[in-house]
Amino acid sequence: MRAEPVLTTDDLRVDFQLRTRTVQAVRGVSLTLAPGETLAVLGESGSGKSVTAQAIMGLLDPKRATVTGAVRFDGTDLLTISRRERRRYQGRRIAMVFQDALAALNPVATVGNQIAEVLRVHEGMSRTAARARSVELMNQVRIPVADTRYDSYPHQLSGGMRQRIMIAMALALQPDVLIADEPTTALDVTVQAQIMELLIKLRTDAGLAMLFITHDLAVSAEIAERIAVMYTGRIVETGPAAEVYGQPRHPYTVGLLNSVPRTATRGQRLTPIVGNPPSLAALPKGCTFHPRCPLARDICRAEEPLLRPLSDGHASACHFAEEVNG
Repeated sequence: MRAEPVLTTDDLRVDFQLRTRTVQAVRGVSLTLAPGETLAVLGESGSGKSVTAQAIMGLLDPKRATVTGAVRFDGTDLLTISRRERRRYQGRRIAMVFQDALAALNPVATVGNQIAEVLRVHEGMSRTAARARSVELMNQVRIPVADTRYDSYPHQLSGGMRQRIMIAMALALQPDVLIADEPTTALDVTVQAQIMELLIKLRTDAGLAMLFITHDLAVSAEIAERIAVMYTGRIVETGPAAEVYGQPRHPYTVGLLNSVPRTATRGQRLTPIVGNPPSLAALPKGCTFHPRCPLARDICRAEEPLLRPLSDGHASACHFAEEVNG
């Protein structure tokens, strides 16, 4: 029997009001995340992945962004409670690892003190206890000579070490859900593999539910049980990872898979998706993928398809999903 979700979004929408127009960055995203599960959210830059994560965390400026729908954590709709109440969930119950650790960390505070501050503010620990616990967390994320590194500043650490510090900060309050927003993007391949191995181990050891935001199909295949593919602010395909990769049912997913290098096709040319994603401020009528889609027909240009179930847990927002052949 499937466990009750720890986190759900229901028809989540985010609009940014510019001077002359409205940008629909997230358009009706509905997700579920069960305890201990990893859901990977995939898509090109500008597809709405990171904005979805920021809306869940409550990090969007209410003066710039209008967020509607529902974000439920253990049954509580986080969009209906006050900002003060929401702070009880941020960091403590739901934590986030950001893409650019150097930008996220305070450049004039040591990395150890930045972890310790989380513990002192939220747990009321003394300086001595917070330092000891911070060193434990740094050891947990495999920072070598953690006691010495505690007094280092962010610029004195490598990109991989800074990302480990961000993960330690996110784990400090033992959250139930970890949102990882492209945590390996700026790292070289070897360090990416180390961070992925660390996240998988921490998820297993702590029983975390993880929402993993990425544009890297290989990374998501390694870590996720389920996949949600986003395009122009919508989920266009979702399902078990093995099924989405093995039998994709949306032309966009097929395009993403065909553009990934494989050792089995070494020497062959890659097949990129033609064209570019449309502007979110001027979306085409009908299916927003139709200008780039090899299967597009008249109905695709006139009517936006709904995300509909195809099999148990597998759904696609394509009028001709059954004809898609990965």
